[in-house]
Amino acid sequence: MGMVVGVLLCRPIAALESWSGNTITPALISMMLFFTFCRVDIRQMRPSRMHLWLLLFQLIGAVAAYYACMPFGQVMAQGAMVCVLAPIAMAAVVIGGMLGANIATMATYSLICNFVIAVFAPLMLHAYGNGDCTFGQIAMKIAPLLIMPFVAGQACRHLFRRLTQWISDHSQISFYMWLISLAIVIGRTTCFILDTDADSGVEIRLAAAALVICLIQFAVGRRLGRRYGDTVAGGQSLGQKNTVLAVWMAQQFLDPVSSVAPTAYIVWQNFVNSYQIYKKDREAAKNQI
Repeated sequence: MGMVVGVLLCRPIAALESWSGNTITPALISMMLFFTFCRVDIRQMRPSRMHLWLLLFQLIGAVAAYYACMPFGQVMAQGAMVCVLAPIAMAAVVIGGMLGANIATMATYSLICNFVIAVFAPLMLHAYGNGDCTFGQIAMKIAPLLIMPFVAGQACRHLFRRLTQWISDHSQISFYMWLISLAIVIGRTTCFILDTDADSGVEIRLAAAALVICLIQFAVGRRLGRRYGDTVAGGQSLGQKNTVLAVWMAQQFLDPVSSVAPTAYIVWQNFVNSYQIYKKDREAAKNQI
């Protein structure tokens, strides 16, 4: 329903987001992360071998995706690369928590992954893109949305225990925040696709490549997660991407048309998320019966 609302009301949603200075979605993501990080004990956050394998897949897989799609043109190659290179989505920790993942495991990977991608992305965008990209440019897109909610959440845990308990008891609020942000992102995505001046055949191929990459990353992530005892954490960590950052990187440092791939990835990953949430709720309902 959230995705349908985003599609049908794409123009008003895009206008509202533009009027706000594109602050509504970041504000919702920050609040979602704050609610989630309030439930994370920093003492339980430890890097693991699973995190290492996930990072290696992202970095090596981004290069592999580029060369695998190069026979179809550079635009296809760049679109595929940025879909793999993009770091874990800020909301992935929230969705992972809904699906039963270990939040501390995902929070740890979120911090590590975003820092590592901020270091390596400029090198790859310089090598395979059209412009210069610096660590600072990407860090400024990531740090405020990730670090501030984390610090605020940990401060709340130690200074306002009653508020922290209330947040833990009402963690479902994060779902409704995600639902609103989903409608907004889908609305902006729809407008972008409608307004993009590109060959429809190229757009379809980019969207198809994004679908294949999305399914592969969720599958590989879940397989790695299963190996280390947390299937959901692995799947969400590798499959759910910071597509807003990916679209920005593609538009700024690659052929702008390549941004159709991460834009389509937004749709595909949220279909996967919606299906997983539906399946989780169905299993919970069966257990109650």
